Amino acid sequence: MPVGRRGALTRAWARGRAIASRILPMLACAWLVAFSSPAAAARVVVVLSDDSAPYQEVYQIIRGYLDHGRHETGRAYADGLSASALDGARLVVTVGVRAAESLATQPVRNPVLAVLVPRAWYLESGRAELAGEGKRAVSAIYLDQPFQRQAQLIRLAFPEMTRVGVLLSTNQRQVLGELADALRAQGISLVYGLLSGADRQIAQLEAVLSEAELLLAIPDPGVINRNTAQSLLLTSYRYRDPVLGYSRSLTRAGALLSLHSSPAQIGRQAAESVRRVIETTSSQLPESTYPAYFSVSINRQVARSLGFVLPQENELEKRLGEEI
Repeated sequence: MPVGRRGALTRAWARGRAIASRILPMLACAWLVAFSSPAAAARVVVVLSDDSAPYQEVYQIIRGYLDHGRHETGRAYADGLSASALDGARLVVTVGVRAAESLATQPVRNPVLAVLVPRAWYLESGRAELAGEGKRAVSAIYLDQPFQRQAQLIRLAFPEMTRVGVLLSTNQRQVLGELADALRAQGISLVYGLLSGADRQIAQLEAVLSEAELLLAIPDPGVINRNTAQSLLLTSYRYRDPVLGYSRSLTRAGALLSLHSSPAQIGRQAAESVRRVIETTSSQLPESTYPAYFSVSINRQVARSLGFVLPQENELEKRLGEEI
């Protein structure tokens, strides 16, 4: 073959190879678009404990996230819940303990994500009730903040504090070791009291407050509920011990500050978890977990009365987020 012709063929072959190297990936992408379908639309049912504003807010956040992604979001309530309300649901989200307990009585196998539930309740009885002897896959997003996060906030807000008190019902005594470890990591010792049904709460509370510099309130219906919260806060105020609470309502009621996750923040985390489940090939629920998003609220009037000067809420949130 003449040299000139051989060179022309070589150059043509090189050009063809270069063109193929650009076109083949484009063809592969086109094939994937043509033959790959997006995740099928799914139905998710959100069961609310009642129609109060916090529960409704969680529902609206979840609905906003899922409806935007073509999925259907249904709503039901703990009172009058029936199995038919859960028909066709790829996943059920229960909001609050009453909703979870109501769902547990239903003869259905839908996977369940329980949110806004105390960790102690979930681990002690809720998980087993919802699982129904292994018939359902279950997971949870707790109402509680992790002890490590609470201990870090105490150190940030009260650098000189060395003794923190907590009052618990006896069925929550199993958390004492974990709480003590979290505080010890911040150079803080734990003072605690255990309350049984027959005990006088104020007497036990005063014994704790007489030794502690701050009272840590955790979600424990046996200690803090709508009948006892005000007396607990007033007694702590009388001892001039600040209270670290777990909700904005406790801050408004008289806690010096609270570390909490809003319904909108819990709803966002729940929606993100639900979308990961229904839009991936694996339908496995995530591990039960603490809230990922959180806020700090401060009662400035109580701070002035007790003589505390605290940083701004957003500064504490930023510093706390950096340390976690």
